[in-house]
Amino acid sequence: MAPADLLITCRLGMERVVASYVRELDPQATVVPAPEGFSGLVLVEGASDREGLYARVRGGVPEVEKVFLVEAECEASLPAIVECARRLAARVGPEESFAVRTERRGEHPFTSLDVNVAVGSAIREAAGARVDLDSPDKVVVVQIVRDRAFLSVVPGGEFHRKMGAGKYPMYKVFRRLAVAHEPYLGPPDAAYVMGTRIGREVQVFEVGKLYVTPIGAADAHQLYHFLRGLFEGVRSRYELQRRSYGREVHRTQVYVQDMYQFVRSRMGGPLVIFEPEGEPVSRIAGELSEYLLRNLREGREVAIMVGAREGVPTGLFRFADYVVDLAPGIVISTEFALSSALIAMATILHERLAASGEGL
Repeated sequence: MAPADLLITCRLGMERVVASYVRELDPQATVVPAPEGFSGLVLVEGASDREGLYARVRGGVPEVEKVFLVEAECEASLPAIVECARRLAARVGPEESFAVRTERRGEHPFTSLDVNVAVGSAIREAAGARVDLDSPDKVVVVQIVRDRAFLSVVPGGEFHRKMGAGKYPMYKVFRRLAVAHEPYLGPPDAAYVMGTRIGREVQVFEVGKLYVTPIGAADAHQLYHFLRGLFEGVRSRYELQRRSYGREVHRTQVYVQDMYQFVRSRMGGPLVIFEPEGEPVSRIAGELSEYLLRNLREGREVAIMVGAREGVPTGLFRFADYVVDLAPGIVISTEFALSSALIAMATILHERLAASGEGL
């Protein structure tokens, strides 16, 4: 068995496609899709120019997720992997930070965490570098495929993080909002479907409170089906978030209140209405972001309003601090109105929150 040159990861089911492109780039290489039966991998051995092939695959094969230049290889035992890592320690400078990422495929008497700890200790001792799990300069990658272990050292930027350095978690803002949303009333099936979409929408952003705000009297049967869909949308998204997020998830609280009474009950408090009659968000972004941050940092619950089929009555505009147009000349459909408003808020607020380092 020849030493490995490259270990490539790709989407499941794309192994043979990726392998065919690699063979075209280097006909001399031995290219193995799904080695040992593990999907999402392609192993390359016997390359004519391993560094050149690495560069061509990385820059010319979009079907590839990540490509690793194998810098050391050993048997898949913890002592052997640690010794291998020691030989790579010179690739991490004493002034640099590093992290260890291990991916195990197959059964072993140790865990990925065991490898991370052991290799991390060896690198720190040999190189004098510090560990940084959030934003490392270098990442020591350990890929284990049954009885073989492949090690690489790559720049930290190769690994994209959803919440990397310089980002502020916007759900902390959205949890402080009270959203008033006109219900979508009409045929029961349509009301239910729109309810599920809006329910998922508010829960995606983890909005603190949602007020369903009909304008005056509402058809009870239609409102029932809208609310039924709304609660189903909130529930389904919340359960998915609980399973997949590595943090506590807020479940949006739902209330019903007449739209006029909602505004009357909050007179004197911060209120923003999103309707096409307002000022373009780009024109007032600076003062709107200052207004929002000031109120949020003072502990005030900011209320925002969006309409549905009828829209927010223009008479209520007098009681809002801002009336905002998200996309001049475009009427945003009900199912996208709230998410468009929240994304606009995130856009104008994020840089200020991230730059300050203080958050809310």
